[in-house]
Amino acid sequence: MNKKRFAFRSILIFVIAQAAWFSLLGLWIYRYISSHVILSKVDDSLSAQIMSKGANIFTLVFGCVLFIAVSMGMSLIFRNLTVQYKLTKLYDDFLANVTHELRTPLASIQLHLETLKGRNIPLPKQKKFIDIMLKDANRLKRLIDSILEIAGLEQKKAVYQCRVFNADAVIKGLVEEARIQFKLPEEAVHIEGHADCEFVINKDAFKILIDNLIDNAVKYTKNQLRIRVVLKCTRKKLIIEFADNGIGIAPKDLKKIFKKFHRISHPDVPNVKGTGLGLYWAKEIVKYHGGKIRAVSQANGAMFRIELPVYYVSKKHYLNRLLKSKKRMKF
Repeated sequence: MNKKRFAFRSILIFVIAQAAWFSLLGLWIYRYISSHVILSKVDDSLSAQIMSKGANIFTLVFGCVLFIAVSMGMSLIFRNLTVQYKLTKLYDDFLANVTHELRTPLASIQLHLETLKGRNIPLPKQKKFIDIMLKDANRLKRLIDSILEIAGLEQKKAVYQCRVFNADAVIKGLVEEARIQFKLPEEAVHIEGHADCEFVINKDAFKILIDNLIDNAVKYTKNQLRIRVVLKCTRKKLIIEFADNGIGIAPKDLKKIFKKFHRISHPDVPNVKGTGLGLYWAKEIVKYHGGKIRAVSQANGAMFRIELPVYYVSKKHYLNRLLKSKKRMKF
């Protein structure tokens, strides 16, 4: 509530300040025109020094320039404050989401450890508890790793060891690994087309990309999940279309969803949790590999279109540089 009040107050102050400036300018122009008319009528009775029209016009023009400069400066200041306010809000939301994501597995680990410490638990159940704690610990590790790796990509410190792969075999293999990892039935994922071309990627990074897309589909699908992956190659591009039957993406959110910390709120899935980094991370990975990703509006569900350069046909210098790079950061 305080933030809304602050935003409203800032906008109100800006509007009042601009209104005051424009009122002053209007009064100034009116004064100049009135004086000019009066002086013109008594032109013969005034000396040339008083009737220096050139000086008056210069003063008016220079004053208008100063006024425009001040108005633009105020507009820029207001815009920067607005951007800062939005970033602060996104950061607060991110902290709240990360806190929740950290607290849940930590609470689970703590509960199981306290149970093991305070009670005489049979060995089979102890093993079950340990498995649960390991799963929660891995969840924490993945969250921390994702934050560190995104920071590395942003600062251009993350350098992957890339190799040339056959696109068809790698993509189909990674999609199948992700299907098993997310415990989806075979009929939930359908792959169409072929991509009989080569591309340059880091396989671990590309797995993260596929995992994030499937995780996003799982979170935002109410009914039985259906994922459709279409592969095709043109002369210069490898194209991957990834579609699901979830709640879809509103046209106004098609570009926003790739922004850091941005999360879609929808009444059909009100309890979706996350950090708002998944699709942002996916975009950074695709960008690192010389490609681009965009969301496409469709009647049902969401669809993402990924384009990557085909090896030795497109972006030769960039891809060769990726092949020569060595991974300096390990997450």
